[in-house]
Amino acid sequence: MKIKFVTSNKGKFDEFNRIAKEYGIKIEWVRLEYLEPQGDSLEFVAKKSVEMLAESLDPPFFIEDSGLFIKALKGFPGVYSSYVFKTIGNEGILKLMKDVEDREAKFVCVIAYNDGDVHVFKGEVIGRIAHEMRGDFGFGYDPIFEYNGRTFAEMGEEKNLISHRRRAADEFFSWLAKNF
Repeated sequence: MKIKFVTSNKGKFDEFNRIAKEYGIKIEWVRLEYLEPQGDSLEFVAKKSVEMLAESLDPPFFIEDSGLFIKALKGFPGVYSSYVFKTIGNEGILKLMKDVEDREAKFVCVIAYNDGDVHVFKGEVIGRIAHEMRGDFGFGYDPIFEYNGRTFAEMGEEKNLISHRRRAADEFFSWLAKNF
């Protein structure tokens, strides 16, 4: 089976490609930036995105949307994680969290798959915001998201076994393998 993955992020494509191979699924990278609809949940944004993309791209294909939700900041940056990362980055998040004791956070990944119908899959990991950036691996918020005492950026390939993206991908690819 071969399906298209729409993303402009090579890191995400590489991560999904490795996982898909474990399920005997081939994914084709459709390197494309697209206008993301605004909404109050990742599920809404992902679902609307694949519906809009279906106007110019033939199914089957999937997209992925992820967000960092910080409890003390009432879920911020959440659905705006990509924009917040581009504008204030990890340094800005650390400044916002400077004197905050409750550092609980979660990474959430939502996959929306369009095969004519839209299917949504979700994975999440609960962790905390570190006090400083640590690690040389990964991308995005990985240097400040701590899980079991280490940041995702310190884990290297180990992150790909436990991440929010891995959990959503396992749910999605196992569903695909059973249904097609």
